[in-house]
Amino acid sequence: MTERLQQFVCRVDEVLAHSRCEEQLLPQVRTAMRELVAADDWLAPAMAQPHAVHYQQYLLHLDPQGRFSVVSFVWGPGQKTPVHDHTVWGVIGMLRGAERAVGYRRVGNALVADGAAVRLAAGDVEIVSPSIGDIHQVSNAVEGEVSISIHCYGADIGRVRRHVFDPATGAVKEFVSGYASTSEDAA
Repeated sequence: MTERLQQFVCRVDEVLAHSRCEEQLLPQVRTAMRELVAADDWLAPAMAQPHAVHYQQYLLHLDPQGRFSVVSFVWGPGQKTPVHDHTVWGVIGMLRGAERAVGYRRVGNALVADGAAVRLAAGDVEIVSPSIGDIHQVSNAVEGEVSISIHCYGADIGRVRRHVFDPATGAVKEFVSGYASTSEDAA
Protein backbone atom coordinates (compact mmCIF):
# COMPACT_ATOMS: atom_id res chain seq x y z
CA MET A 1 0.00 0.00 0.00
CA THR A 2 1.37 3.40 -0.94
CA GLU A 3 2.05 6.00 1.75
CA ARG A 4 -0.74 8.29 0.51
CA LEU A 5 -3.33 5.48 0.61
CA GLN A 6 -2.02 4.33 4.00
CA GLN A 7 -2.49 7.84 5.40
CA PHE A 8 -6.08 7.89 4.12
CA VAL A 9 -6.82 4.48 5.64
CA CYS A 10 -5.36 5.57 8.99
CA ARG A 11 -7.48 8.74 8.99
CA VAL A 12 -10.69 6.82 8.23
CA ASP A 13 -9.79 4.25 10.90
CA GLU A 14 -9.30 7.06 13.42
CA VAL A 15 -12.60 8.72 12.46
CA LEU A 16 -14.52 5.44 12.84
CA ALA A 17 -12.84 4.71 16.17
CA HIS A 18 -14.48 7.86 17.54
CA SER A 19 -17.86 7.87 15.81
CA ARG A 20 -20.18 5.80 13.67
CA CYS A 21 -22.63 8.71 13.31
CA GLU A 22 -22.78 9.77 9.65
CA GLU A 23 -23.27 13.44 10.52
CA GLN A 24 -19.91 13.37 12.30
CA LEU A 25 -17.89 10.98 10.18
CA LEU A 26 -18.87 11.94 6.61
CA PRO A 27 -17.39 15.47 6.67
CA GLN A 28 -14.12 14.07 8.06
CA VAL A 29 -13.91 11.23 5.54
CA ARG A 30 -14.78 13.72 2.79
CA THR A 31 -11.83 15.93 3.81
CA ALA A 32 -9.49 12.92 3.89
CA MET A 33 -10.76 11.82 0.45
CA ARG A 34 -10.20 15.30 -0.96
CA GLU A 35 -6.57 15.07 0.19
CA LEU A 36 -6.20 11.55 -1.24
CA VAL A 37 -7.40 12.48 -4.74
CA ALA A 38 -5.53 15.80 -4.79
CA ALA A 39 -2.54 13.94 -6.25
CA ASP A 40 -2.63 11.32 -9.00
CA ASP A 41 0.69 9.63 -8.26
CA TRP A 42 -0.17 6.79 -5.90
CA LEU A 43 -2.59 4.30 -7.49
CA ALA A 44 -0.89 1.06 -8.55
CA PRO A 45 -1.18 0.51 -12.33
CA ALA A 46 -2.80 -2.90 -11.73
CA MET A 47 -5.66 -1.15 -9.89
CA ALA A 48 -6.19 1.29 -12.78
CA GLN A 49 -6.74 -1.12 -15.67
CA PRO A 50 -9.92 -0.65 -17.71
CA HIS A 51 -11.96 -3.49 -19.20
CA ALA A 52 -13.13 -3.24 -22.79
CA VAL A 53 -16.81 -3.89 -21.97
CA HIS A 54 -17.62 -2.81 -18.38
CA TYR A 55 -16.23 -0.70 -15.56
CA GLN A 56 -13.89 -2.34 -13.07
CA GLN A 57 -14.11 -2.24 -9.28
CA TYR A 58 -10.75 -2.98 -7.59
CA LEU A 59 -10.45 -3.49 -3.84
CA LEU A 60 -7.61 -1.32 -2.50
CA HIS A 61 -8.21 -1.86 1.22
CA LEU A 62 -10.65 -3.71 3.45
CA ASP A 63 -10.73 -2.75 7.11
CA PRO A 64 -9.99 -5.90 9.17
CA GLN A 65 -13.11 -5.18 11.25
CA GLY A 66 -15.24 -4.75 8.10
CA ARG A 67 -16.11 -1.14 8.97
CA PHE A 68 -15.04 0.28 5.60
CA SER A 69 -13.55 -0.54 2.22
CA VAL A 70 -11.59 1.53 -0.28
CA VAL A 71 -12.12 0.79 -3.96
CA SER A 72 -10.93 2.18 -7.29
CA PHE A 73 -13.56 2.38 -10.03
CA VAL A 74 -12.05 2.37 -13.50
CA TRP A 75 -14.30 3.63 -16.28
CA GLY A 76 -13.49 2.88 -19.91
CA PRO A 77 -14.90 5.10 -22.65
CA GLY A 78 -18.71 5.07 -22.73
CA GLN A 79 -19.08 2.83 -19.67
CA LYS A 80 -21.79 3.29 -17.05
CA THR A 81 -23.47 1.55 -14.16
CA PRO A 82 -27.08 0.49 -14.02
CA VAL A 83 -29.23 2.58 -11.66
CA HIS A 84 -28.25 1.22 -8.25
CA ASP A 85 -28.08 1.88 -4.52
CA HIS A 86 -25.40 1.25 -1.90
CA THR A 87 -27.32 0.69 1.38
CA VAL A 88 -24.30 2.15 3.25
CA TRP A 89 -22.56 5.53 3.33
CA GLY A 90 -19.98 6.26 0.69
CA VAL A 91 -17.49 9.00 -0.16
CA ILE A 92 -16.44 9.24 -3.82
CA GLY A 93 -13.38 11.16 -4.97
CA MET A 94 -12.48 11.73 -8.60
CA LEU A 95 -8.82 10.86 -9.19
CA ARG A 96 -8.54 11.03 -12.98
CA GLY A 97 -10.89 12.15 -15.73
CA ALA A 98 -14.54 12.81 -14.84
CA GLU A 99 -17.79 11.02 -14.14
CA ARG A 100 -21.43 11.99 -14.39
CA ALA A 101 -23.99 10.88 -11.80
CA VAL A 102 -27.76 11.07 -12.16
CA GLY A 103 -29.55 10.73 -8.83
CA TYR A 104 -32.90 8.99 -8.37
CA ARG A 105 -35.41 8.56 -5.57
CA ARG A 106 -38.25 6.15 -5.01
CA VAL A 107 -41.79 7.47 -5.03
CA GLY A 108 -44.01 4.53 -4.18
CA ASN A 109 -43.00 1.82 -6.65
CA ALA A 110 -41.69 4.33 -9.19
CA LEU A 111 -38.20 5.70 -9.64
CA VAL A 112 -37.84 9.39 -10.52
CA ALA A 113 -34.84 11.55 -11.33
CA ASP A 114 -33.79 13.58 -8.30
CA GLY A 115 -32.28 16.88 -9.42
CA ALA A 116 -29.78 17.69 -12.13
CA ALA A 117 -26.91 15.41 -13.10
CA VAL A 118 -23.70 15.99 -11.14
CA ARG A 119 -20.32 16.05 -12.89
CA LEU A 120 -17.26 15.19 -10.84
CA ALA A 121 -13.89 16.31 -12.21
CA ALA A 122 -10.46 15.35 -10.86
CA GLY A 123 -10.22 16.43 -7.22
CA ASP A 124 -14.00 16.65 -6.66
CA VAL A 125 -15.65 14.66 -3.86
CA GLU A 126 -19.27 13.53 -3.41
CA ILE A 127 -21.14 11.73 -0.61
CA VAL A 128 -23.88 9.09 -0.87
CA SER A 129 -25.89 7.56 1.94
CA PRO A 130 -29.34 6.05 2.42
CA SER A 131 -30.08 8.99 4.72
CA ILE A 132 -29.29 11.67 2.08
CA GLY A 133 -29.78 9.73 -1.16
CA ASP A 134 -27.81 6.83 -2.56
CA ILE A 135 -29.64 5.75 -5.72
CA HIS A 136 -27.87 6.84 -8.87
CA GLN A 137 -26.48 5.92 -12.27
CA VAL A 138 -22.86 6.82 -12.95
CA SER A 139 -21.03 7.09 -16.27
CA ASN A 140 -17.63 8.07 -17.60
CA ALA A 141 -17.98 11.74 -18.56
CA VAL A 142 -14.83 11.95 -20.69
CA GLU A 143 -15.30 10.79 -24.26
CA GLY A 144 -12.62 8.41 -25.49
CA GLU A 145 -10.61 8.33 -22.24
CA VAL A 146 -10.37 6.31 -19.04
CA SER A 147 -11.63 7.91 -15.81
CA ILE A 148 -10.87 6.69 -12.29
CA SER A 149 -12.71 7.43 -9.05
CA ILE A 150 -11.80 6.31 -5.54
CA HIS A 151 -14.63 5.19 -3.26
CA CYS A 152 -14.70 4.64 0.49
CA TYR A 153 -17.77 2.79 1.75
CA GLY A 154 -19.02 2.05 5.26
CA ALA A 155 -18.83 -1.73 4.70
CA ASP A 156 -17.16 -4.32 2.45
CA ILE A 157 -19.04 -3.00 -0.58
CA GLY A 158 -18.13 -6.04 -2.69
CA ARG A 159 -20.18 -8.25 -0.34
CA VAL A 160 -23.09 -5.94 0.47
CA ARG A 161 -26.52 -6.92 -0.84
CA ARG A 162 -27.64 -3.95 -2.90
CA HIS A 163 -30.22 -3.21 -5.58
CA VAL A 164 -30.39 -2.31 -9.25
CA PHE A 165 -33.46 -0.48 -10.51
CA ASP A 166 -35.20 -0.27 -13.87
CA PRO A 167 -36.18 3.40 -14.18
CA ALA A 168 -38.83 2.61 -16.80
CA THR A 169 -40.71 0.01 -14.76
CA GLY A 170 -39.53 0.58 -11.18
CA ALA A 171 -38.51 -3.09 -10.99
CA VAL A 172 -35.91 -3.87 -8.34
CA LYS A 173 -33.33 -6.66 -8.43
CA GLU A 174 -30.89 -7.58 -5.66
CA PHE A 175 -27.18 -7.91 -6.49
CA VAL A 176 -23.74 -8.22 -4.88
CA SER A 177 -21.05 -6.43 -6.88
CA GLY A 178 -17.89 -8.30 -5.90
CA TYR A 179 -14.50 -7.06 -7.12
CA ALA A 180 -12.53 -7.34 -10.34
CA SER A 181 -9.38 -7.87 -8.29
CA THR A 182 -7.82 -6.95 -4.98
CA SER A 183 -4.57 -5.17 -4.20
CA GLU A 184 -3.29 -8.50 -2.83
CA ASP A 185 -3.96 -10.12 -6.23
CA ALA A 186 -1.73 -7.51 -7.86
CA ALA A 187 1.15 -7.99 -5.41
